[in-house]
Amino acid sequence: MTETDDYVAVVRVQNAYADIVTRRAWPEFHELFLPEATVQVDRRNGDPLVFDGPDGISGFIDTAFEAYPFFIFTILNTHIDLYPGDDQDVAHARKYICELRQEHNGRFSQAFGLYQDIYRRVDNRWWIAKRFYSSLARTGDDLTAFPYPPNAFVPSQ
Repeated sequence: MTETDDYVAVVRVQNAYADIVTRRAWPEFHELFLPEATVQVDRRNGDPLVFDGPDGISGFIDTAFEAYPFFIFTILNTHIDLYPGDDQDVAHARKYICELRQEHNGRFSQAFGLYQDIYRRVDNRWWIAKRFYSSLARTGDDLTAFPYPPNAFVPSQ
């Protein structure tokens, strides 16, 4: 594959994630996340949460979404770094997102966040191997904004 092919393949994984989350199609997470994938979620209101595998990750999101009969996940911007450290089977990405949500009482809110992802190519296919999510801001009664999180990528990952 060429670098362009790899870039497009990673973008497709990102777009598929956004589509799956918006549709709440949790079984499809198995098509995006490696079985051993981990996701760390820092909502900025306590210790980060850690989830393992597609089922752990989707289970957490599904439970959180019970509060929102209407939900749309959008990607605002993304930056992909292919082959960090010259590893042809690894990519790092920063993805800025916005969630548009409506609660059962009709109240709308937005959440803004940053995904710092590690992708791995396995059997010529790109997968999410590790994800670090940090809340950046939330609307509601007031706007809550948080400091920009540190770089989650460690060279040994």
